[in-house]
Amino acid sequence: MTELDPRLRFRDAAKLAATGTLVDVDGTPLPAPELGALAREVAERFKQRTIAPAIIAGAARLIEFAMLALIGFGVFFWYVYPDEGLAWHYAYPLLAGSVLTILLIQGSDGYTIASFRTYISQLGRIFGAWTMVFAFFATILFFAKVGEEFSRVWFMGWYLGGLTFFTLFRTALAVAVRGWTSEGRLERRAVIVGGGKTAEDLIISLENQPDNDIRICGIFDDRSDERSPDVVAGYPKLGTIAELVTFARMANIDLLIVAIPLTAEGRVGEMLKKLWVLPVDICLSAHTDKLRFRRRSYQYVGAVPFVDVFNKPIADWDSILKRCFDLVFATLAIIGLSPVMLATAIAIRAETKGPVIFRQKRYGFNNEPVEIFKFRSMYQSMTDARADRLVTKDDPRVTKVGRFIRKTSIDELPQLFNVIRGDLSLVGPRPHAPSAKAAGRLYEAVVDGYYARHRVKPGITGWAQINGYRGETDTSDKIRRRVEHDLYYIENWSLLFDLYILILTPIRLLNTEHAY
Repeated sequence: MTELDPRLRFRDAAKLAATGTLVDVDGTPLPAPELGALAREVAERFKQRTIAPAIIAGAARLIEFAMLALIGFGVFFWYVYPDEGLAWHYAYPLLAGSVLTILLIQGSDGYTIASFRTYISQLGRIFGAWTMVFAFFATILFFAKVGEEFSRVWFMGWYLGGLTFFTLFRTALAVAVRGWTSEGRLERRAVIVGGGKTAEDLIISLENQPDNDIRICGIFDDRSDERSPDVVAGYPKLGTIAELVTFARMANIDLLIVAIPLTAEGRVGEMLKKLWVLPVDICLSAHTDKLRFRRRSYQYVGAVPFVDVFNKPIADWDSILKRCFDLVFATLAIIGLSPVMLATAIAIRAETKGPVIFRQKRYGFNNEPVEIFKFRSMYQSMTDARADRLVTKDDPRVTKVGRFIRKTSIDELPQLFNVIRGDLSLVGPRPHAPSAKAAGRLYEAVVDGYYARHRVKPGITGWAQINGYRGETDTSDKIRRRVEHDLYYIENWSLLFDLYILILTPIRLLNTEHAY
C-alpha cells in the first residue's frame, strides 16, 4: 500500500453504542461517521468480492471425484458392457478407488491454495496417489484370486484416463488460481484493530510467514497519541473504531484482527461490543501474549497464533447450500402459488386504483438497503414507503382486500421474486424499514446489538415470526424479543432448521392475533 499521509480529521460524536451505531445521549441515532479521503480510497479498492479458499478446495474435490468415477464408468461402457452387460462388481473398486484417491490427495495437502498454484509438484503428488490406489487394488485382487473377473483393459484405461484428466484439470486450475491471486481475489482481507508496538510486531510476524494469505488493508484505533502513530510498519491508520464499522460495510473485509494484549480484557471487551455486529471473522492476536492455551485453541497463519472470537455466520459452502435451497424452494413456491398471486392482483385492482405491487426500502445483509416487493394493501394515496408509521388494528389506510392479505401474509408472496434476485432468503431475520419504531423510538435505539441481525441475508419468514413475534411493535419488549430470536437463528443455523421453519410457517400463520 502506498504510504500516504493518513492524518485525518474526524467529527466528534456523543458516544458509541454497543450496536456500533452512533447515538446521542438520549438514544437518538446520529449519522454514521464519514470516512476520510484515504479510508474511502482503500474501501473502494477492496469492493470486489474475494473467493473463499474453502470453496475452491471443495469444488476441486467434488470435480475430481465425479470425473474419476465418470471416466471409470465410461471405459466400462465402452469396453466391458458390450460383452458382459451390467457387471455390477465393477462398481465397488470404481467408487472405492475414487474416494480413496481423494483421501490420499487430501492427506498429502493436495487441496491447499499453495498446492493449486504449482504445476510439477502437485502433479507428482497426485500421480503418486492415483498410482498407489491401483497398486493397492492389484494387490487385493491378486491375494483374493479374483483378478480374472476384471478386465485388464478396463483397469489400464481407467488409470490412463485418470492421469490425463488430472494433468489437464490441475494445469487449468493452477492457471486460474494464479490469475485470481494476482487479482487479489484469493487473499483474506484483514484490518488491524489497535495500533502501536503490538500491531507492528503482528504485521512483521505475518509478513515473515511464507504461505501468508492475509492482505492487511489498514489500521483502525481510537487512540491518537504517541502510543498509536499514524503509520505502523508501513500501513496507515485509517480512522477510529466507529469509522471501522462504516469502512467494513463499504469494503469486502474478511477478517478483523484485534491487536491488543489479551490481558487488557476491558479494552478488548469494549471493542468487541462495537465490532461483533459486522458479518466478518473476528480474532484476537496472541503472538505477544505470555498467556498460552492448548494449541488446538488457536488458529495459525504460519507460526502466528490467533484466538477465534466471532466467526462469520453462514459462510463458504454453507452460503452456497443455503442459496441452492432458496432457489429450489422459491421456484417451487412461485409455481405452486401463482394462482393465489394472480387472484390477489385481480382483487387489488378491482377494489382500488393504483399499482398492484408496492416497493419499499428495507435493511438487508450488512445493513445495506434492499428494495422488497409486496402486494399493495393500502389505498394508493396513503401508502407509507418509509414505514414511518406501523400498521395498527383497524388502520384506516388499509383496504378491505389489504386486511385479508395482511392477516394471511399473502401480501408477502411477491418477495419470492426477491429471493430469486438474491436480495432475500426464504428464511432469516425479517427485513425492517429504516424508519421502523417501537414505542416511538427507532429499533436501533431500543435494542443493543440490533444490527447484528444483519450479519446474514434477511428472510421472508424467520424464527421470530413462527414464535409469534410478527406484526405491530408497539412496545420495546416486542422488538427486543424479536431480535433475540433472530440472533438465536443466526447462531444455530442449519438447512434442517430452515426446513423446520418453512414447514411451521403456514401453520403459525393461522394465528392472526398480531397481524393487522
